[in-house]
Amino acid sequence: MSPFEELLNIMQALRQGCPWDRKQTHESLKKYMIEEAYELLEAIDSGQDDRLREELGDVLLQVVFHSQIAKERCAFDVWDVIKDLNKKLIDRHPHVFGCEPAEEVLKSWEEKKLKERESVLDGVPKHLPALKRSQKLQDRASLVGFDFERIEQVLEKIEEELQELKEAMKEGNKKDIEHEVGDLLTAVVELARFLKVDAEDCLQKANDRFERRFRYMEKRAKELGKDLKEMTLEEMDKLWLEAKSYEG
Repeated sequence: MSPFEELLNIMQALRQGCPWDRKQTHESLKKYMIEEAYELLEAIDSGQDDRLREELGDVLLQVVFHSQIAKERCAFDVWDVIKDLNKKLIDRHPHVFGCEPAEEVLKSWEEKKLKERESVLDGVPKHLPALKRSQKLQDRASLVGFDFERIEQVLEKIEEELQELKEAMKEGNKKDIEHEVGDLLTAVVELARFLKVDAEDCLQKANDRFERRFRYMEKRAKELGKDLKEMTLEEMDKLWLEAKSYEG
């Protein structure tokens, strides 16, 4: 018996003998798939192979779990999932498994998918992080030519959306403010596309910088015998600049 077959047997036993596993559904497991995916990303960023290996296993568990539930519904099993995946990989790589030139593959694949979709936006998951989804939606729209031609146009759009946000702030209507903040963020994502960077990745790295610097501020405040809550904004700004300098 292969390790994979053993895993399937273990999953089946859990579904029969463990109260928690038995009561799970596709819907109840959604949050765990998301959590495991993010833990996998953290493992990749850590550069630690042991963590990467463990988290890949946790993601695989989710695939096996969902497949077992589907099997119990007589819908499909994990072997059907694998067969579909094999076919998809072969169909998407005719330059490897056929005779189509590599440079023609991407073009023909996108044309094929466009014909299959009711909308060019079909297939972009709604549960993606907002910045990631925005960038994918804009990438898809660009396939039919709905896109800016020059980066100067994108910068103008950002200025335009910022001005509209300022006007909404003057009016004080929360719904309008939310609308304009969303439009401004969308324009910033458009800028990231033109600069060939991933907006989600940029924000995550900015989050990491903020967290490192703020933790530094907390540590330095304690060394000074103070608490951040007791410090003035000016004092905290000095610690923030110190954190940036230290990081640099």
